[in-house]
Amino acid sequence: MTSTVPNAIEHADEQQPPITMFGPDFPYAYDDFLAHPAGLGQIPATAHGTEVAVIGGGLSGVVAAYELMKMGLKPVVYEADRIGGRLRTVGFDGCDPSLTAEMGAMRFPPSSTALQHYIDLVGLETRAFPNPLAEATPSTVVDLKGESHYAETLDDLPQVYRDVAEAWAKCLEEGADFSDMNRALRERDVPRIRKIWAKLVEKLDNQTFYGFLCDSEAFKSFRHREIFGQVGFGTGGWDTDFPNSILEILRVVYTEADDHHRGIVGGSQQLPLRLWEREPEKIVHWPHGTSLKSLHVDGEPRPAVTRLNRTAGNRITVTDADGDIRTYRAAIFTAQSWMLLSKIACDDSLFPIDHWTAIERTHYMESSKLFVPVDRPFWLDKDEVTGRDVMSMTLTDRMTRGTYLLDDGPDRPAVICLSYTWCDDSLKWLPLSANERMEVMLKSLGEIYPKVDIRKHVIGNPVTVSWENEPYFMGAFKANLPGHYRYQRRLFTHFMQERLPEDKRGIFLAGDDISWTAGWAEGAVQTALNAVWGVMHHLGGETDATNPGPGDLYEEIAPVELPED
Repeated sequence: MTSTVPNAIEHADEQQPPITMFGPDFPYAYDDFLAHPAGLGQIPATAHGTEVAVIGGGLSGVVAAYELMKMGLKPVVYEADRIGGRLRTVGFDGCDPSLTAEMGAMRFPPSSTALQHYIDLVGLETRAFPNPLAEATPSTVVDLKGESHYAETLDDLPQVYRDVAEAWAKCLEEGADFSDMNRALRERDVPRIRKIWAKLVEKLDNQTFYGFLCDSEAFKSFRHREIFGQVGFGTGGWDTDFPNSILEILRVVYTEADDHHRGIVGGSQQLPLRLWEREPEKIVHWPHGTSLKSLHVDGEPRPAVTRLNRTAGNRITVTDADGDIRTYRAAIFTAQSWMLLSKIACDDSLFPIDHWTAIERTHYMESSKLFVPVDRPFWLDKDEVTGRDVMSMTLTDRMTRGTYLLDDGPDRPAVICLSYTWCDDSLKWLPLSANERMEVMLKSLGEIYPKVDIRKHVIGNPVTVSWENEPYFMGAFKANLPGHYRYQRRLFTHFMQERLPEDKRGIFLAGDDISWTAGWAEGAVQTALNAVWGVMHHLGGETDATNPGPGDLYEEIAPVELPED
């Protein structure tokens, strides 16, 4: 649903500064760091041309490689599947190439300001994404327990839905100092952010999302909690997150990460692909016209990594699927962290034991999607009796859960995301083929829209994904469970390697599951920039005094440290 939190953008004073993913755990201005004319830093000339392994060609890996290349290093990117990671855009066989489906990331909040830097850099356009009850969504149908409600705004729904929205706002205000934190984040008031968050981390680290709701007088009604779980806020139902730490949810709502989403025109995978081919104007050591693509044989990344180990001189040695063995002074690992436990043979000496524990405890969410191409956006046709859209963006407790309608205009082919589900709802689809999934989905939607023959509009085969079944991912994105704050802190702060024993340095963790905002591309970008700072520092480089990096300011803004005993 549209934002139901106090002081959200639609209720805010127009003079307030815009919200960004500025903390609350690590309130560093990555957008300012990227925009500064001095650049991200420099390395000694004696290190120019040094090879650095970048393992994983998703957004985090490509961003890290791109920035290392600009400094005069030679990133060697390893990718097991395809450039893009969970920015995966696919087409439909036999259909117009302009018809695409976003199998992973498909909607991005304006608060993702570091991500937006790269979107602008490569010249991509965005447009409003049709979330439930969003301004860009013509209509929404909420279908629960066999009863459907048609709405163009929240006020069109029955009173109980507005009661639930108000309960969520009260719950956040009373239990999580929402207005104070939202204001502090807007103003980038670091001392205030840290003071509020330190208290909440200590108080709430052991609390689930559901327990947080139950502790609120505003949510004393089970019916209200049930409706909230199925309909939620921002993008829809959140009951699949109920077992997760409430701190994960607060990071989302404080920064309005679940509001006002934009989609990337032509598909999100264009971002890493364009960065791969981009020839930066400002580059050190390498001649103008150099790109990541040109630094790799045949313009392709190295294949999957099969082994990682430490060798003499505290080097990182990488073995790939072709049997090629290369040794590096530094490496960045950006793939899903579980890969270090299963797909890649690793020396225990790669990381301190506490970091291995954190990797093992990482909790991933499952996620499934299925898309079909259709001849036109028929859902905008009007019902002759009611005058309403014949079909709408749909939230339901049926198997489909969330159905999204995506078009490029009234006379062009369009795409329906028949179902987007997480966790247990995703696992229900796992044994089924794409066509079997589609049949179940069409049956469910047929019960909601008995007058609409969706099938007659379908012009191609469905495409589907279950991220938990993808061999190089094994899950969609990280979501901390209660008590996991300490583990996440270890992973996020790994780039500060002067704190580590000398024989545990040189390999840096990055990727959205290392960030505080997993599941958001912004987290992938932020941790890539942390790793770039770490590699630069490891090789004897430094930032310009006028543009301190995340490591330079670490002592002032380090994440809250909870006692271990």
